[in-house]
Amino acid sequence: MKTSRSTSTPAQPISSLRIPQEAFDWYDEYAHGDIDRRTFLQRLGTLGVAGLTLGTVAGALMPDYALAEQVSFNDPDIKASYIEFDSPEGHGRARGYLVVPASVSAGAKAPAVLVAHENRGLNPYIEDVARRLAKVGFVALAPDALFPLGGYPGNDDEGRAMQKTLDRGKIEGDFAAAAKLLKTHELANGKVGMVGFCFGGYLSNQLAALLPETIDAAVPYYGTPPSAPVGNIKATLQLHFAELDKRVNGYWPDYEAALKETGVHYTAFMYPGVNHGFHNDSTARYDKASAELAWQRTLEFFNQYLG
Repeated sequence: MKTSRSTSTPAQPISSLRIPQEAFDWYDEYAHGDIDRRTFLQRLGTLGVAGLTLGTVAGALMPDYALAEQVSFNDPDIKASYIEFDSPEGHGRARGYLVVPASVSAGAKAPAVLVAHENRGLNPYIEDVARRLAKVGFVALAPDALFPLGGYPGNDDEGRAMQKTLDRGKIEGDFAAAAKLLKTHELANGKVGMVGFCFGGYLSNQLAALLPETIDAAVPYYGTPPSAPVGNIKATLQLHFAELDKRVNGYWPDYEAALKETGVHYTAFMYPGVNHGFHNDSTARYDKASAELAWQRTLEFFNQYLG
């Protein structure tokens, strides 16, 4: 019998800099295209933050990807490379970051996980997530939606603007092609999981509905519901939400009702006192305790449903 449940976890302080919540809310608006950079900085300038300059606050909110490297690209336990593959329902050709455990061979297959980035292309944080998965035994593939435009440009502002120009259906097609590639990859065991963050969380929900015979388990982090029918989903879901993320959380009651109505097996975790993006360790939104707990749950979930 399919069941559902939700729970909560303890939270840690959002930032040692004591950045006001309004700043995080404005950054979320800026990151999702609701306001431009100039408006974002103007709003930050209205805050009276004791002991902190505008530059300090803005710098803390913007990503510093040097902070996000938990697994080095030349770690001896992994093998990382960029691959291209056909994407007939997407942009024709797609590119992704493939990371495999060094110990895996065609004779000893491993479960596979598709990694979906945010709304700004394949940045270093998402590449590191793929390496983290390979480090613990998964074949991981992280596509770059910006490949048709030359790939992630090296900064999030430009990447966000580039991704906004692309057709969402074709992006979904590129990620679908990547999922199907993993399903039959010579090093994979035929089980495919998916994890995504923000826009990638939406993609995780969406591909679970679009590819019910391909996606076996999906873990959306602060992702909006799929546009495809929820009733199509056969995968087991593990969903992670941030309590202060009002934008995404506003979709959850209706989505949860649809999951229950259609009998989808899911678990949902709400992390108190943290912001959208709390897993991303390159900005002040990062919450170490919640991020580590969520990631532990993610790995246990994939081991259970993909092993």
